[in-house]
Amino acid sequence: MADVPLLVTSENSSSERRITPSWSISLLKTKLEPVTGIPPSCQRLKLKTSANETIAIEAEDEDVTLLSNFHLAPYAELQIIDTRPPGARLNFNDTSGVEKYVMPVEEYERKTDSVLAWKKAEKLGRFNPDAPTLEKAKVDANEHEIKSRGIELGKRCRVGGDDARRGEIKFVGEVKEIPGTLGAWVGVHLDEPVGKNDGSIGGTRYWGVESSLKHGVFVRPERVEVGDWPVLDDLEDMEEI
Repeated sequence: MADVPLLVTSENSSSERRITPSWSISLLKTKLEPVTGIPPSCQRLKLKTSANETIAIEAEDEDVTLLSNFHLAPYAELQIIDTRPPGARLNFNDTSGVEKYVMPVEEYERKTDSVLAWKKAEKLGRFNPDAPTLEKAKVDANEHEIKSRGIELGKRCRVGGDDARRGEIKFVGEVKEIPGTLGAWVGVHLDEPVGKNDGSIGGTRYWGVESSLKHGVFVRPERVEVGDWPVLDDLEDMEEI
């Protein structure tokens, strides 16, 4: 008899399998153990047909009862239910106790088919002979931006040309918690709690005290406009009542 493709599902697995109708129920359960991790004696099988009916795959003598006795429609769902108590089941999704392989740095550097080897061949990143010069140019441009904009601690400013984001400059310098960027960042304490943080980032506090209100924001110098930006008064435009 031709094999029948079924969708085999359990608590921890789902896959398409070809089932031979001439197998006995016991043989099927034995073959399902490495797929589901459920011992044959703890499996309860249910077949969901295209008519949305559920048929129990069971018999008094499962060693001699063949699967051909059941309606194995192609691509029907075969559910494997684990009858063990939850505490006795293995959690195959928990990998916390699995030892993970970490390749030694020396071995990785010797490989010729790695990303590192490709970067070396293409002279990218730190392997670019002009990298130090390019990095210095970026840092110098950042410092020039800060000076030309008059960015200093305590000065009033607005961020991104947005009048709703006025505040006071509280920090100017490098922020190690923001990777991949060179040069200084500008920390601004906004008048309104429309920022990204409370003056701290990645566990490091750059100004102020811990607060649930997000008045703080770190931006690049080119987004800061220093000037006489007073605190907005939401009531000044209201008509007298």
